[in-house]
Amino acid sequence: MYPLHPFSKNGKVFALQLLLSVAPLLQAASDWTEFRGPSRDGLSDAKNLPLEWSAEKGVAWKVEVPGKGWSSPVLWRGRLYLTSAVTDPSEEVSLHTLCFDQETGRLLWDREVFRPELGDAKKMHRKNTAASPTPIVHEGRIYVHFGHMGTAALDLEGNVLWKQETLGYIPVHGTGGSPVIVDGLLVFSADGKESPFVAGLDAKTGAIRWKTDRQTTAKKNFSFSTPQVVSVGGQKQVISPGSGFVGAYRPADGTELWKVNYGEGYSVVPRPVFAHGLLFLSSGFDTPTLFAIRPEGAAGDVTDTHVAWTLKKGAPHTASVVVVDDLLFCVSDAGIATCVEAKTGDVLWSERLGGNFSASPVAADGRLYFQNETGSTFVLKAARTFELLATNELGERTLASPAPTDGGWFIRGESHLFKIR
Repeated sequence: MYPLHPFSKNGKVFALQLLLSVAPLLQAASDWTEFRGPSRDGLSDAKNLPLEWSAEKGVAWKVEVPGKGWSSPVLWRGRLYLTSAVTDPSEEVSLHTLCFDQETGRLLWDREVFRPELGDAKKMHRKNTAASPTPIVHEGRIYVHFGHMGTAALDLEGNVLWKQETLGYIPVHGTGGSPVIVDGLLVFSADGKESPFVAGLDAKTGAIRWKTDRQTTAKKNFSFSTPQVVSVGGQKQVISPGSGFVGAYRPADGTELWKVNYGEGYSVVPRPVFAHGLLFLSSGFDTPTLFAIRPEGAAGDVTDTHVAWTLKKGAPHTASVVVVDDLLFCVSDAGIATCVEAKTGDVLWSERLGGNFSASPVAADGRLYFQNETGSTFVLKAARTFELLATNELGERTLASPAPTDGGWFIRGESHLFKIR
């Protein structure tokens, strides 16, 4: 039997059926599947994003979110996913995964994943929650991470596929870093009070594939960074900043490949960004330094040989950077936005936006979106000269990073989830 020609009458039907069969596996350009998006660097292909909005203007819908959490919303084929910590009348805390309809905001399902010991869930910084790491949607699964309280995988209807609760550690201020998916592994940092480590779980089963202890000399071990995956010389590396140093790890077995020390830097939060052959990351509290590191050819301790440039003034404690073409943009916790030449570190401008910043910026359509902790979003031109295009007041506190989609934004506030369009 000859195969159907795709342009014959029956061939058209066959081609349509084939397209529909694979459509669920294809990622739409405007899907936002993990912390900082599918490219993991805050760059979005979303079009027609709104320039101006407020608590009254441009709000397509606003729905209450059960419980508390600062995990950022992720979007996959018309559905939004969040995690949340729900407290019952007896003060017991349960950790949930939530699914909302993108168009209406309707809560489609709500699943309890873990019910930790009360003390574990309450050990929080005032700015943190028990549900701060952002989920990942990958190959028909949702991966949720609650740090020392456990990690799990669910299907897209909320059925729990596996749980991993054996990698406990003593947290300081709770947890915050999200995992990353690489070569069938779910990798995350576990930087607690003592004995910090990086771990790789089998994404299919949750089994521990490897666990690598961090060899740090920093006095304070705790950090909250999300790992990044880069390709160097054709080989993948997991880049994971922690207290005292940033390390690169082999995905297959967790072997440390190289490191750059930054002294007593701790409570490291920003996710590294890779562009122009350079890794951009910040060294955390108390005095952050923004580093540009060349991973090509790195092996062992390369502190003295592979740092291309550093920047101290205006370096962020919490928000990750974003690189657009040849320009790097960042915002300090105190609200100073800075633009530098990505390859050299030369400062082009530095301006005060106002407020305190925890959310990481997003770049789309030639614009930058910086959201502060009171829910104000500053829209800037992604350019070599400073140009503020709009300031938008949502009127609700937020530390979560926003999620873009064609024609709109999804923003998680302290009590509500918003769609802006």
